[in-house]
Amino acid sequence: MRVSFASSCMLLLLALPLLNGCQLPDKAEHSAHKAAAFAGYANHSKPNNMRTIKKLHQAVYSPIDDLITYRAMPTGSIRHLDPFLFLNHHGPQKYGPNNNGLPFGPHPHRGFETLTYILQGDIMHRDSMTGESVINAGGIQWMTAGSGLVHAEVSSEAFKKNGGMEEVIQIWLNLPSRLKMTKPNYIGLQQESIPAIKLDEGRVTVNLISGTWGDTQGPVPSLTGIHTTSIELRKGGVLQTEVDARRNILFYVVNGEVEVNGQTAATHTLVEFANEGKAITARALADATLIFCHGEPYNEPIVAHGPFVMNSEAEIRQAVMDYQSGKLGGLED
Repeated sequence: MRVSFASSCMLLLLALPLLNGCQLPDKAEHSAHKAAAFAGYANHSKPNNMRTIKKLHQAVYSPIDDLITYRAMPTGSIRHLDPFLFLNHHGPQKYGPNNNGLPFGPHPHRGFETLTYILQGDIMHRDSMTGESVINAGGIQWMTAGSGLVHAEVSSEAFKKNGGMEEVIQIWLNLPSRLKMTKPNYIGLQQESIPAIKLDEGRVTVNLISGTWGDTQGPVPSLTGIHTTSIELRKGGVLQTEVDARRNILFYVVNGEVEVNGQTAATHTLVEFANEGKAITARALADATLIFCHGEPYNEPIVAHGPFVMNSEAEIRQAVMDYQSGKLGGLED
């Protein structure tokens, strides 16, 4: 059964009102510190300006139709990490031959951007403004909804026929008020178009999407200076980097286990950093994959309603009217 626009928006509505400034309970607990996590640091100097960890948050199980889904943000313990609004982790899940594929049929968006990591399987992107493309495992899709469009994220015909493993991470990136109504855009990149930077004698691989890492420039020109990567670590590999204290960090453990700045984080853990210190040191206690992004907060009002994220309720009402009147275009299911 494919999730309809109405039901998919209801799922979003259940999560996104948490962005509207309400105070939420503090439920997630810190993982126990493991002394053994410090073993093997002999060849890696420890910086003195270590970024402080505020809290560890566990993603909540929130399936969509028959799709395994863990939502890391927003949840009962964290609303957002300005400018990062939302993180869903779909799969990993095995689909048999002649399946229905991903359930995200045509639906609208306005006021933000989406970044989708295709870790396994594929996604066929279609939208009312920029066209269609199929991105395979290791690639990404970056969509600027801006002033608004209608899009669908479904599996390719080949995947539906043959089946296979599917795993996807999607992040919603807010846009500041000055860019809410920017022209929609879509960038789809296959794995071979994403720089893979080797560190720590090959035990760490940084897949750079936007921003810079050393002398390497990411292929996506972010409108807002957001830095986005996925990072793969082999057991024992150490990642060391710095992020200006003014920037908020999105650090999510897709799989595996790492010791980061003195705390242990495993699969489905979102690490919330305080805005104190700069240095990040992460050591893989097992093979691991991370989503690591950072950006400057906008410190603007966030009003979210289903697939729309704006700065005021009036702008939300206008978005709904524009969608209903066909101004965002349309797609056939």
